[in-house]
Amino acid sequence: MAKSFEFGAFMEKFILQPSSPQQLPLSGLTFAVKDIFDADGYVTGFGNPDWKRTHSAAISTAPAVLDVLRGGATCVGKTVMDEMAYSINGENIHYGTPTNPCAPERVPGGSSSGSAVAVGARLVDFSLGTDTGGSVRVPASYCGILGFRPSHDAVSTSGVIPMAQSLDTVGWFARDPVVLNQVGRVLMHLPNVDPVRPSQIIIPEDCFLLSSIPSDRTTQVLVKSVKKLFGGQILKHVTLGDYVKEKVPSLQHFMSKGNEDHVYNIPSLAAVSSAMQLLLRYEFKNNHAEWVKTVNPNLGPGPSERIWDAIRTPEENIDICHSVQTELRAALTALLEDKGILALPTVPGDPPKLQTNPATVEVFRVIAFSLLSIAGVSGFCQVSIPLGMHNNLPVSVSLLAKHGSDAFLLNLVETLYDTIKEEAGIAETMSN
Repeated sequence: MAKSFEFGAFMEKFILQPSSPQQLPLSGLTFAVKDIFDADGYVTGFGNPDWKRTHSAAISTAPAVLDVLRGGATCVGKTVMDEMAYSINGENIHYGTPTNPCAPERVPGGSSSGSAVAVGARLVDFSLGTDTGGSVRVPASYCGILGFRPSHDAVSTSGVIPMAQSLDTVGWFARDPVVLNQVGRVLMHLPNVDPVRPSQIIIPEDCFLLSSIPSDRTTQVLVKSVKKLFGGQILKHVTLGDYVKEKVPSLQHFMSKGNEDHVYNIPSLAAVSSAMQLLLRYEFKNNHAEWVKTVNPNLGPGPSERIWDAIRTPEENIDICHSVQTELRAALTALLEDKGILALPTVPGDPPKLQTNPATVEVFRVIAFSLLSIAGVSGFCQVSIPLGMHNNLPVSVSLLAKHGSDAFLLNLVETLYDTIKEEAGIAETMSN
C-alpha cells in the first residue's frame, strides 16, 4: 500500500462506488474516511501499526459509510489519524503528520487529522471523522473548514472502533455549508425542512475571555452577522461558568482539584472537563486495556502517556460523571430554550507549532477541553465555522444547539455562512 503524498492525508487510496447510479443528494461528491471506520475487506488501522498487525480485515462496512455511499457519494480512501484517537494534535510518529493546508508549520489538529486535511486541501468534497473529546471540532478549526459534531447517538457508531461510548460521535467536515447540511441529512436520515429563525443567540463573555484571539475577529464577526440577518434583539450575554456552577451540583466532586487556582480557567467548566476526561479514560480502559496490556504497542510520546494513564484509571466516581451529564444537559436545555444557540470559541487560540514540547501546550489543552467538554458532556450538537485568517493563522467560532436540534443547526450554518464570511473578510482587512 503506497501512502499518498497528497498533504500526507491518506493511509491508503481505494474507490468505493455509490450504490446507485441515479441522481442522489450526494451525487458527484467525493469523500474520505478516518481509519477508525470499517470498510469491508480492509483492516481498520486505528492510527497504530501494531493495531493493524494484530487485527484482521473488516467483514462489513460501517453503516455511516454505507449511508453516504447510498446517498450518491464516492469514497476515495482512508485517512491518517492520531494513535487510538487519543490526541487533539494531529501528529502521528508512525505514519507522519498530515500537512495543515492553512498553516504548514502548525499541527492540523486531531484525532481526525487526515480527514480534515483532505477537505482543507480540496482533495475531497467532504470527509468522515469521529469526535469524542474534540476530534472533529479541533481539526476543523485548525484547518479553516467546517466541522460538525452531531448530537450524541444521532449517527450510528456501529462499525467504528469505540473510544468511549458515552461520548463518541461520528462527525464530518466540509468546505461548503450546503454540502455540510446535505451530508448531515443523509447520515441522520433527516427530511429537508425550511430554516427556522433562532430565538436567541447566547454569547458567554467568560468563555470568549479564554481565547487569545481578539474579539473583533471572533465574537464581533458573529454579532455583526446576526444583527444583519436577524436583528440585535436575539443576542444575549451570559456568564456561563456561574450558570453551570449553580445548575450542575454534581460538579462539586470535581471542583476541588486545583481548578480554582488558575487565572486562565473557569472552575465549573474545568470541572466539566475533569468529569469528561475521567469518563473517557474509564470507558477507553474497558474497551482497550486487554489489547494494550497484551500487545504493549509502540506508541508515540503524547498518546502513550494518555493511553497508559487510562489503563491505570481506578473505577471510582463514574456514577457521578453520568449525573454531571444528565444535569448539564438539563441545565443547557433550559438556558437555550426552544431554538436557542450558544456561541463558543472552538479552541482558545492559534494551532500550536509542529513538534511543540507537550508541557508548553498543556495550559492550552486544559482550556481547550473546558470549552470542548460542554458539547461532549451534554451530548449537544456543535459546529465549528471558519472566520478567515488572523496573523496568517485560521480562526473560528462554534455554535451549539440542544440535543436533537441537528437539522436546525445545519440550516442555520447555511443561512449565516455567506454573511459571516463577508464580515470575517472585512475584519481581516481591517486588522492587516
